[in-house]
Amino acid sequence: MNSSTGLWVGLLGIVLGVLGFFYAPLWLGAGAVLLGLAALAYSHKLIVGWISLILGVIVLIFTLL
Repeated sequence: MNSSTGLWVGLLGIVLGVLGFFYAPLWLGAGAVLLGLAALAYSHKLIVGWISLILGVIVLIFTLL
């Protein structure tokens, strides 16, 4: 797989993470975490995978509080 696919998957995860703060945080936060992990699987050098993963975890933590 190329890193361009990982970039787009990571950006989609970031969008899901941001939307998770406003609507359906459990589902969108979990989706952001999964897409962040998928982006890291495509390319370990992409920072967008880590950002998506962290945003998803933050949304899930705020949901459970």
